[in-house]
Amino acid sequence: MYFLFKMTTTKKPIDESLKEYGRGITGGLLFSLPMLYTMELWWAGFIANPLQLIIYFIVGFSLLMVYNHYVGIRREHSIWEGFMESAEELGMGILLTIFILWITGRIAPNMSLNEISGKIVVEAITMAIGISVGKSQLGGDNNDTKEKDTNEEESKNNTRNPHLVRSIGIALCGAILIASNVAPTDEVMVIAVEANVYKLFIISLLSIGIGGAVLYYLNFKGAKSLVLQPQNHWDAVLGTVIMYAIALSSSAFMLWFFGRFGGLSLYGMIAETIVLAFPAALGASAGRLLIQV
Repeated sequence: MYFLFKMTTTKKPIDESLKEYGRGITGGLLFSLPMLYTMELWWAGFIANPLQLIIYFIVGFSLLMVYNHYVGIRREHSIWEGFMESAEELGMGILLTIFILWITGRIAPNMSLNEISGKIVVEAITMAIGISVGKSQLGGDNNDTKEKDTNEEESKNNTRNPHLVRSIGIALCGAILIASNVAPTDEVMVIAVEANVYKLFIISLLSIGIGGAVLYYLNFKGAKSLVLQPQNHWDAVLGTVIMYAIALSSSAFMLWFFGRFGGLSLYGMIAETIVLAFPAALGASAGRLLIQV
């Protein structure tokens, strides 16, 4: 498997490689999650014929190779290495798309193979490009000593040191910025109403895990200058809990504002809030690091 081969042969430590892939997965979700919550794309995958899907797949993979060749994280590589890098990202995109479509109830064993494969192909291309962008553009800390020294010097001279109120304020901005793309839509309610309790639990764990990893593990760009750095594991846990509380509260506010709670039971409102808190958590963690000034 190319992923395992590269992990063992690369000069980078395994921990750094895991962070790189973590940034890629987060980037894929950040850029494609609104599409995964879009009914029109579910239908596009359902009604597309095999020839259309093949053409869409070829065009998408070609764009991915072009991006990796000119902009990606490993710009100096052969065509074969670029192909393998793109194939790896596409494979990650397909697996991540399958998982997200499953926990949101968009694919199920009782559906036809054509419907399942169509939805996966339509969504996975954007996911793969997002993964490539995340790996190449969202990294914050570089192993280069000079860049580390420069970052430390800038952080010392930075008068806008991170503090709780500023972190919460920008996290709210990031959560609303990302989640507002899907908050007014019917898809959130459809996913919430059809979701089982255990799938809602998985969505909650996924939101908390990715959000905490972005803030305290993946070395996202700008994390050290914006996020309160934990002194111990309990500080990281507390910061992650605050992040998810922001995601839940902002989600509940947006759903109320757009009238999405009307006629629902308490369970339905909680389910909707959890579903929307997934993109909101991405906004409260990764999104707020991207919109900082």
